[in-house]
Amino acid sequence: MKKGRMFYTIFITILVLGIGLVASFGSYIYFTTISSVMERVSNSKQSYMTQIKNSLEQKIQTIEYAFNTYSTTSSFDEVVKHPITEKDFVAYRNVNSQLNYIATMGLEGTEYSLISLDQNWKISNGSLSYLTKTEREKLFKTYIDHQDKGLFWIKTDKGIRFVNTLPVFSKKKQAIALSDISLKTLNRTIQAEDHTAVFILNKQGDLMYETEPVDQLLTTRQLQHISEATATPDNSGMLTLEKTKHQPAQQVIYAKSAYNNWTYLTILDKKEISNAFQTTKFGIITMVLVLTFLIVVVAYIIAVYFTKPFQQIKRSLPKNPNFSFKNEPSKNEIDWIIDSIDSIVTEKESLESLIQSEMPQLETQLILNLFRRRISTEELARKMPRLGYPQLENQMYITLLIQLDNLGDREPSDKDVLLLAINKIVEETIPEQQRMLPIILNDDIQATILMFTGKNEQEINKQVLDDATLLIRTVKEYLNVSISIGISKSYDNLIESKEACEMSKQALHHRLNLGKESIIFYEDISTVISGPVLLHYPTEMESQLFDAIRIGDEEQVRLTVHSLLTEIMTKNNHSMNFEVLLVRFVNNLIQLEQLLGIEVLLTQNNHALYHRLLDIRNPEEIERMLVEQVISPMVKSMKEKTNQQFRCLSEKIAAIIRAEYDQELSLELIGDRLHYNPNYLSSIFKKEYGTTFSEYLMGYRLQMGKKWLIETDMTIKEIAERLQYHNPQNFIRSFRKKEQVTPGAYRKMKQAN
Repeated sequence: MKKGRMFYTIFITILVLGIGLVASFGSYIYFTTISSVMERVSNSKQSYMTQIKNSLEQKIQTIEYAFNTYSTTSSFDEVVKHPITEKDFVAYRNVNSQLNYIATMGLEGTEYSLISLDQNWKISNGSLSYLTKTEREKLFKTYIDHQDKGLFWIKTDKGIRFVNTLPVFSKKKQAIALSDISLKTLNRTIQAEDHTAVFILNKQGDLMYETEPVDQLLTTRQLQHISEATATPDNSGMLTLEKTKHQPAQQVIYAKSAYNNWTYLTILDKKEISNAFQTTKFGIITMVLVLTFLIVVVAYIIAVYFTKPFQQIKRSLPKNPNFSFKNEPSKNEIDWIIDSIDSIVTEKESLESLIQSEMPQLETQLILNLFRRRISTEELARKMPRLGYPQLENQMYITLLIQLDNLGDREPSDKDVLLLAINKIVEETIPEQQRMLPIILNDDIQATILMFTGKNEQEINKQVLDDATLLIRTVKEYLNVSISIGISKSYDNLIESKEACEMSKQALHHRLNLGKESIIFYEDISTVISGPVLLHYPTEMESQLFDAIRIGDEEQVRLTVHSLLTEIMTKNNHSMNFEVLLVRFVNNLIQLEQLLGIEVLLTQNNHALYHRLLDIRNPEEIERMLVEQVISPMVKSMKEKTNQQFRCLSEKIAAIIRAEYDQELSLELIGDRLHYNPNYLSSIFKKEYGTTFSEYLMGYRLQMGKKWLIETDMTIKEIAERLQYHNPQNFIRSFRKKEQVTPGAYRKMKQAN
């Protein structure tokens, strides 16, 4: 049987935890054992180094003691001071006997020699020889002169030489005893059965002895580091050497001699540790494998035990058509069971909620059918109880319509959203038991049917007024827009809702006369007495507005438009009269546009201007639209045309000055030539150039005077006369005022440069 995801989750979790514990336990045993083996091997090596040190030192100390004792005897004094020849057999025999005696006490295979510095003879290995003068001087220089010690250890090609100057307790040295310990003797004394590499360093860190070539195991720098690290005499321990390019990190076991400060050391062989650990490692691996196998078995058993109930529940549940365990491997058995149960509960709830979710749509359709009279009395009586509206006696109804006065600072595309928000506010503001479901009647109007039970006409009107006032205030507070509300007459049969809706629409039409945020009862406007229509159109105010448009006076335009629309509304009470006069005003604007030669109202963006204005029932919105979208563009177009005319006239005046600066010029002459009033020309020239006509003319003439002063030989008087200065002093004063220097000085300054 195929296992589920939950089985593998439990199995893998237990397996990972178990293997983690086994790995941790095995690692602990492994590293603990390695540490123990390393400690055992290092202790063995440490004991071996100490043993070598003690054995070798004992033999060397015996040799030293024998020579020192011999140097204190009278026979030694007689021998070293007596010249021995081949005929002095007795003296030779005594010295040779003494050397043989010392040999029996020291190391086997060591050659002993005695040199007399007084008589220049040397007895070595049973033979007698004599020192040359050079050899004697070399011995004195090396071992006697300026030396503060009497013992010397020297590494030779054949081994180690022990040099002892005698007598030991006398500053005047008479002889030298040499003990040549051969490599064979040292190897025999030091070499172990396991062929451990042993090295001996002297006090200075020089290599005295090696069982293997040291350069294969240790560098000179490492030997120096060992000598410095083991400077304390008579101590032992282990030292770790850092890793180098050619060698890995190594551990050195050493023993320091207190007798001659030699350092006996060996390298801890990792192969030896590995061999010692081999059996233990096999046992640890076997243990880990066995424990791992047991954990796998236990994990499998536990996973099967815990998932078996879930498999049984899964088989007992019906198949979920919306969920397949095979197709959804990310789901385990618990999720599958939960989804199956949720599916069963959801199906039950969905059937219940489907009916409830359709109720608002059914109720909305019912109310729309009421406003359109597409429902019969029998059908209405059957549907009302289903929608939660019980039929009560003496129940009255009123249709309440809400329309936006303006959109505030929002775009026209936000209108639908605002109507939905207003519809929601109506739902939350008016109690549910006092109304039917609020709906959006069309693109501009929100509608609500209010219900009243056991109230007279006066109480109903008061309640409606309070509700309408609260709605206007709430919409203003939350949406920052203003609304107007139209209210129908009360009626007792819902079939009459269509007529009531028309009453409320008629009431909303009259907000043109009442302004924004109006609450209009149909009963109030139905009492208006019909009579002859008298239209009042403010013709004089319109003329003032058109004059302001012609001259481009934006401020005057805004004031005049406001006054004109206010007078039209206040002098014409009926909304239809206002619409007629509004159309007349727009027609006059179109005629003015054609007369001025500009295109604003006839562009593509204003082709539906009449419909847009007539659809707006808010006077403030009508004024805003006319000013921003119609009149202001006309004013800007006129200003551009006027500015272009001013610029053209100013450029003509400037061109005349540049061409006729050396002639008699004035604004009067130019005005006659261009057929304009001189004062008018003066004002537009200053507006365009930022300076007066006379200042511009004088500045240009002085500029030409500067040019003639530099480029011609004309006198100052000639230049002044040519520039229409009747008195040269006037020219000089004007020039000095502008250039801070006289014309003559200016000419000299420019000629010097």
